[in-house]
Amino acid sequence: MNDDRRTGPAARSVIHEGLPTQLPDIDPDETTEWLDSFDAMLDGRGRDRARYVMLRLLERAREKQVGVPALRSTDYINTIPPEREPWFPGDEDVERRIRAFIRWNAAVTVTAANRKGLEVGGHIATYQSSASLYEVGFNHFFKGKDAPGGGDQVYIQGHASPGIYSRAYLEGRLDEQQLYRFRQEVQHGVGKGLPSYPHPRLMSDFWEFPTVSMGLTAINSIYQARFNRYLSNRNIKDTSDQHVWAFLGDGEMAEPESLGAIGVAAREELDNLTWVINCNLQQLDGPVRGNGKIIQELESQFRGAGWNVIKVVWGREWDDLLARDVDGVLVNAMNSTPDGAFQTYSVEGGDYVRENFFGGDQRLRAMVEHMSDTQIRKLPRGGHDYRKVYAAFDAATKHVGQPTVILAKTIKGWTIDALEGKNATHQMKKLTPEDFKKFRDRLYLPISDRDLERSYEETGSAPFFHPGKDAPEIEYMLERRTALGGAVPRRVVRSKPLTLPGDDVYAELKKGAGKNKVATTMATVRLLRDWMKDPEIGQRIVPIAPDEYRTFGMDSMFPTAKVYNPAGQRYEAVDRKQLLAYKESTSGQLLHEGISEAGAMASATAVGSSYSTHGEPMIPFYIFYSMFGFQRTGDSIWAMADQLSRGFLIGATAGRTTLTGEGLQHADGHSPLLAASNPAIVHYDPAFSYEIAHILRSGLHRMYGESDGTLGEDVIFYLTVYNEPVAQPAEPEDLDHEGLLKGIHRTSVSEGEGPRVQLLASGVAYPWIEDAKRILAEDYGVQADTWSVTSWNELARDAIAVEDWNLSHPGEAPRTAYVADKLGSGNGGPVVAVSDYMAAVPLQIARWVPEDYRVLGTDGFGFADTRPAARRYFKVDAASVVVQALQALAEAGEIDGAVVEKAFATLRIDDPTAVADVKQEGGDA
Repeated sequence: MNDDRRTGPAARSVIHEGLPTQLPDIDPDETTEWLDSFDAMLDGRGRDRARYVMLRLLERAREKQVGVPALRSTDYINTIPPEREPWFPGDEDVERRIRAFIRWNAAVTVTAANRKGLEVGGHIATYQSSASLYEVGFNHFFKGKDAPGGGDQVYIQGHASPGIYSRAYLEGRLDEQQLYRFRQEVQHGVGKGLPSYPHPRLMSDFWEFPTVSMGLTAINSIYQARFNRYLSNRNIKDTSDQHVWAFLGDGEMAEPESLGAIGVAAREELDNLTWVINCNLQQLDGPVRGNGKIIQELESQFRGAGWNVIKVVWGREWDDLLARDVDGVLVNAMNSTPDGAFQTYSVEGGDYVRENFFGGDQRLRAMVEHMSDTQIRKLPRGGHDYRKVYAAFDAATKHVGQPTVILAKTIKGWTIDALEGKNATHQMKKLTPEDFKKFRDRLYLPISDRDLERSYEETGSAPFFHPGKDAPEIEYMLERRTALGGAVPRRVVRSKPLTLPGDDVYAELKKGAGKNKVATTMATVRLLRDWMKDPEIGQRIVPIAPDEYRTFGMDSMFPTAKVYNPAGQRYEAVDRKQLLAYKESTSGQLLHEGISEAGAMASATAVGSSYSTHGEPMIPFYIFYSMFGFQRTGDSIWAMADQLSRGFLIGATAGRTTLTGEGLQHADGHSPLLAASNPAIVHYDPAFSYEIAHILRSGLHRMYGESDGTLGEDVIFYLTVYNEPVAQPAEPEDLDHEGLLKGIHRTSVSEGEGPRVQLLASGVAYPWIEDAKRILAEDYGVQADTWSVTSWNELARDAIAVEDWNLSHPGEAPRTAYVADKLGSGNGGPVVAVSDYMAAVPLQIARWVPEDYRVLGTDGFGFADTRPAARRYFKVDAASVVVQALQALAEAGEIDGAVVEKAFATLRIDDPTAVADVKQEGGDA
């Protein structure tokens, strides 16, 4: 029969981008036998077996060149048909009432924050579009911290926070006054208000994950789910009952971090991960894909990457219409209508939709003849249909072998007539009394006009609504949360302090390297290896590197610690006969992230917060090119700090002149400044291996030890270490331990006669001042004391804190900065500071240095050359320190100015060609 109006399943378009839809089923009986056989295998052998056989069949089809394409995109309809929807276990009417209460209070929260005289902003529309998505999760899926296995990890979309606060208010976790103080965190007293967004640092017993930095939720949730598997595979904690949920926006998917790591989730088969993307089709200022279809675009991307995709496009009222669509004309209209048009339909009346969506084909018109314009206008999107959403969540949690993304179509500002579907919803921060009255009527809330108007007169907003603690809706909410393991979101710290290594583990670094020269990167890695052998903390250390283990001399860890891979190693390594062969293992300890600094930071964040998310303190030790840390992934480091993660960041091959063969992009002259901007980062720039020993020991104790009953500090230690081999002296017997950790300690005192100077240096610059000290004494009769500045940043922070204390305590004896005490105790002479960073780094302490203070730094762009040439070019080498010291003495009247002129001419500090024949040794990339 040659009839385009074929009936039955064979006439329906199933694949949008796949086999041609016009191919007929020439043998329906055989097709049925194949399908029955598959169903029998699925019922008898389970999903894992069915999945394996399907993959083998597809593989064989490709081998035989059958030409089966990848199924990248399906029709613009729900993935789960009505007949496959599971029984809904809850009371839908009660849950609808709960959503109404939360919707109302969320809108009141933001409007109250924008009353006249306050106007601190907020977002009303985002939660209104996603309320059903969250409530399905809260009432039926999100496991709390008291659930067996430890509970789920839920990443809440940042702009939806008013809705989450409103739910917590109904649960009794927050009070009305706190809602009224949304975005007012200090003016009523610290902790008396609510932060704008999910923020653990600001609300540490409530929020678990910071999510408002667009794109980071996506990548962080992937690596969190991966880390959960890592913990299980290494037998540290059974995480098999824990699921990671991430709520994201369709506009947010434009951020590179959002989609950049989805291949990782598929490759590692993270079926413990579900993304829920709220596809309300709108960005901040307009449509996400006005001329296209964002759900279809995302579906093809996720399917191509290997994810399980579930689309929730249409509500149940569309089911009857789709059942009538024997010709596929409705599905075709759905497939071909752009998002911009669907957005317009959401704000127009039913007559407009009838004419413009259904009016293009007589068969479509006939399909809705029985419906009024009001019924057409109310045809809902799937993301607002509780049963459709429940079916998607249920399928996601049962899917095996792949991560799942749920693409839920919604309307931004849903249920609020003043906001619904409008481009400007992001900028609309409050509702008028009339807006609230319409909103109230749509939600069927028992709030009178009089009460609403009185509240507006008294508070500048509508009243909050609570049905009472004994209301059936509240009892239902609390019962559901109790059954699921307690409140969500909730942050709980249940870990115990670690037994930390004793002094013996640090002895090797403290005794120095004798006549050998050792780079501080190598000294750091040496201590890391010793830590990993410790019976208490060894298994809790998680080395992380972005495809640079060999660069940092860590390949010796491959044979023993092994690289983590959930599939193990199913091949013979090309270097298997070598002593340091590349080894992968299911229980491997090393996280090898490939060329992905963003992925490595996401891993460091997950590992560093394990003490709270899992009750298991783990120690991330992320080592990277320092130039690719704070500059490239600084936003991720802020998120790590916001999540109260702890651990070590090691900026290796640091400095602007130590890796100059690599050129401009590898020349870090500023990471300490970027680190200084983050209050959680404790930065050190050690010069000696014994300094590294004390600094890393301090980091362990501060972050993972116990002090006054408090389990660790919420800080992150950042060390900049270098690839240049330098002399490593033994720890001096009279070492100033306090000064080393506070940021400065004196390394030598000159006993000779003559003018005096104080020379300060950090990190790899220390040998320059040692050479300068010798030249000044031998050639110019100038005596110099030398100081190792282990942290310019910590000295500056101490000084700022001292000034703040003095400001806050008038009438009391003023305190002095630590650096002022150190350099002002009768040392004598001007102070010359030098580092391998731009001058602004040592200039941080200028205000508190009591003597004349001169700074040399590597300001400007880097380039490729030898270290001696680069240091002469930037005027930071020993000769430049000498001339700077002499100039300071001359200006102080201590020596004749002619001495400076002669030294400048003799040492040629302005001429890099003067050091063209100076050889350098070792330490390339």
